[in-house]
Amino acid sequence: MDSFRSKIIPVTTLLAVLVVAWYAFAVVLNGPFQRDLDRRAGETPGQIEFLMRTWSQPKPTLPAPHQVAQNFYKSTFTVKPWSNRSLIYHSWVTLSSTFVGFVFGAALGILIAVGIVHFASLDRSLMPWIITSQTIPILAIAPMVVVVFASIGITGLFPKALISTYLSFFPVAVGMVKGLRSPEVMHLDLMRTYNATRPQVFWKLRAPASLPFLFASMKVAVAASLVGAIVAELPTGAVAGIGAKLLNGAYYSQTIDIWAALVAGSLVAVMLVALVGLAGRITDRAMGGRPA
Repeated sequence: MDSFRSKIIPVTTLLAVLVVAWYAFAVVLNGPFQRDLDRRAGETPGQIEFLMRTWSQPKPTLPAPHQVAQNFYKSTFTVKPWSNRSLIYHSWVTLSSTFVGFVFGAALGILIAVGIVHFASLDRSLMPWIITSQTIPILAIAPMVVVVFASIGITGLFPKALISTYLSFFPVAVGMVKGLRSPEVMHLDLMRTYNATRPQVFWKLRAPASLPFLFASMKVAVAASLVGAIVAELPTGAVAGIGAKLLNGAYYSQTIDIWAALVAGSLVAVMLVALVGLAGRITDRAMGGRPA
């Protein structure tokens, strides 16, 4: 119970502070436009009424938290899940490409890490290029990937998943390399004393030691994969997905829709990270680990 309180109280306190700050910034950003509206209408509202008006504009610069919450509830629970107006539908479209990209990215990152650990030439030649690849902005890569694959007739899920793969393989590769190299020299020498082969050293020592690093890096990778899927939807002219929802909201100045879509994306990211964490705990228990 004490552990539960120690986790809940800081989170709720920080959330309350953020909500209060959000309302304050909504007044600051929406205030000039509201004053202009009141001046044109010849009205002089009181302080409280002015605050309420800044928090209830149909197309505010910064929507108030309750406006975002109402839009999110309406788009999630009052429409059919398969409707184009449903955030569940758009989240599912983005989640599908996120999952495919994450699976391929994690597999690619693990393969690269295994190669780097076992072959010094790959460490010297491949690792610098892997790091350099992450310095290229994804906003520059995404349109090129989409256009190239569209020119050969490949559209839909695959280009978006490829961009997710590009973002998700790097943290897995780096974390896995660190994990595979984490066994102490004494343990490696002990395996050599037992005349263990390289595959035996890998499966009985390096791989188990790397799992905590792998799942920690996979939490970062799955969130990056979601970002890649959302960004990939922006230049494709997609009609579904969180990225498409953001783009449509920007076209029609529907800032409340934009923020509701951002909340949906955040919740999807929290769910994915939680699932990866759960998988890590289950794997640790299966291997005989004890809870901290």
